[in-house]
Amino acid sequence: MLAMTHPVSRPFTVEDLEDMPDDGRRYELIDGELLVSPAPGWSHQEASRALCMTLHAACPRDLRVLAAPFAVRIDQFNELQPDVLVTRFADLTEKNLPRAPMLAVEVISPSSGLRDRSLKKAVYERMGVPSYWLVDPNRDQPALTAYDLAGGSYKEVAAVTGRQAWSASRPFPVQIVPADLVAGLRP
Repeated sequence: MLAMTHPVSRPFTVEDLEDMPDDGRRYELIDGELLVSPAPGWSHQEASRALCMTLHAACPRDLRVLAAPFAVRIDQFNELQPDVLVTRFADLTEKNLPRAPMLAVEVISPSSGLRDRSLKKAVYERMGVPSYWLVDPNRDQPALTAYDLAGGSYKEVAAVTGRQAWSASRPFPVQIVPADLVAGLRP
């Protein structure tokens, strides 16, 4: 496995990622540092799937909604795989998205909360991603926090929980209700 034999004297590159095993883990790079995440759990997958379906239903024809794993590869030392992303159809390649998406969404898992709220938020901000959403798929108190880029930094534009609805305007008009994202977790 490359992660075990990689020379510590140099940063990881996207070429190194291509040699990583297909073992159910998510391998990402931030400034040459390797991030490895375990396979997501049921609540994470349910919220991600439901959000994709909601976004897809409202998505204009010139945009696309994609779910992980799909790489946002902005340079040789940075590759992220947002849980959900929205991008322009014209910006996609068959293999990856070589520029910042219009929207990046991270669904918080027990092992990813701190990373998603701080490190990934800062990287998406630096990349110039216009909108960043965090979804907490807690079955009893689901939540969504949304940030829009303004003046080079993220400003919180929404924080909703449970049955509260939020009407997003970016990247396109769509209404999100956190409880709807986790409805499949109940019979």
